[in-house]
Amino acid sequence: MRYFLAIIGGGPAGYTAAEKASKAGKDVILFEQNALGGTCLNVGCIPTKSLLYSAKQYYNATHAQKYGVTAENVAFDFGAMQKRKTIVVRKLVAGIKQRLNNEHCTVVNGLAQIVSRNDSNVSIECNGETYEAANLFICTGSTNFVPPIPGIKENPAVWDSTDALAATELPKSIIIVGGGVIGMEFATLYHELGVPVTVIEAMPTILPNLDQEVVQILLDKYRKAGINILTSTKVESLDGGKVTANGEVYEAERILVSVGRRANLQGLEALNDIELERGAIKVDEFCKTNLPNVYACGDVTGKIMLAHVASRQAEVAVGRMLKQIPLQRIAYNAIPSVVYTNPEIASVGITEQQAESMSIPVEVHQLPMTFSGRFMAENEGETGLCKMIIDAKNHSVLGVHMIGNPCSEFISAASFAVRMGYTTAEFQQVVFPHPTVSEILHEIL
Repeated sequence: MRYFLAIIGGGPAGYTAAEKASKAGKDVILFEQNALGGTCLNVGCIPTKSLLYSAKQYYNATHAQKYGVTAENVAFDFGAMQKRKTIVVRKLVAGIKQRLNNEHCTVVNGLAQIVSRNDSNVSIECNGETYEAANLFICTGSTNFVPPIPGIKENPAVWDSTDALAATELPKSIIIVGGGVIGMEFATLYHELGVPVTVIEAMPTILPNLDQEVVQILLDKYRKAGINILTSTKVESLDGGKVTANGEVYEAERILVSVGRRANLQGLEALNDIELERGAIKVDEFCKTNLPNVYACGDVTGKIMLAHVASRQAEVAVGRMLKQIPLQRIAYNAIPSVVYTNPEIASVGITEQQAESMSIPVEVHQLPMTFSGRFMAENEGETGLCKMIIDAKNHSVLGVHMIGNPCSEFISAASFAVRMGYTTAEFQQVVFPHPTVSEILHEIL
């Protein structure tokens, strides 16, 4: 059988593309080497958030006195937390399998290798079988980047994020190399479960791509809480559990290295004429490569490495491939992002610092989250912050940046405003329910 579309990779980009194309009546084959759901579902977003939520429940119980509640003999079972995490993942993987269970979609579990390609056909080998398709979607995702630090390879004390999520016991202490999103989420997890944590970041700040006023609030809180966060500190070498950085030696039972991810090009060696850019597959606004019948979506494109971006890229790419009118495009300027620390950070659009670097004249509106009655009721001792970046010329909303729980749940409202180019006058007409923390988006105007 010859398929209309072959997809390599069953993560958010791959399974979204398969579902959309097969529902349109096109015969699709999807290859996945491991489990459906990709990195996000199996060893990324979902298992991390499951463990973080368990840790937050323990943390809240041990701090319940702030709300007039006394909880005695509070304890946690890390094994039970891990078991619950696994159950959550399995249920979601089963849900994806069900979504792809239709007469037009075939799923093959195995490592796919491209054998050959021309402008009308792609040949793929998997498990000793050869499959033919008219079009190809590359959704192979990304892998953990291993920096060239002396002593890092074959070091039994070193973990990557996958190792950390699979651990059956908590480390007695941990050093986290990298203060980005992954590093700070793991720092939150371990700290709330009582593990001594040191974060080492080479940049002058943690979370360098986010609004720095927002980040400073988190940094101050975490340092006060006892997390040892070292910035402008370069790791020079590792020796077992010892880390030498800026001439000082730090030691822990485990070292978690989380310094970013790189596009996974495994199995694509036959596509020697595909155009790359900074180690990732270069695509146009519809996720089309320089090859007529080849598209790429998700982390492998090296753009914004987030699951919801991958899904949206797949929707746009399939729509373009099927010539669905009107053709949609991805609004990269309106992609929301969340850091699941405690408190959460949520943002969309440009920051104040980015506006300055791009010489865009802006007005900055900001308020403590305590202007929301619901926030005050549920976040004892917290202040939080909401910032809105507004174009000084046409008064459109260019960005929103927040710290405070649960800002992840209403950043989409700000994303909509940025996506649609709402002016402050138009955004003021949106009615937010009372009492909710989301009202801060109205109060700030």
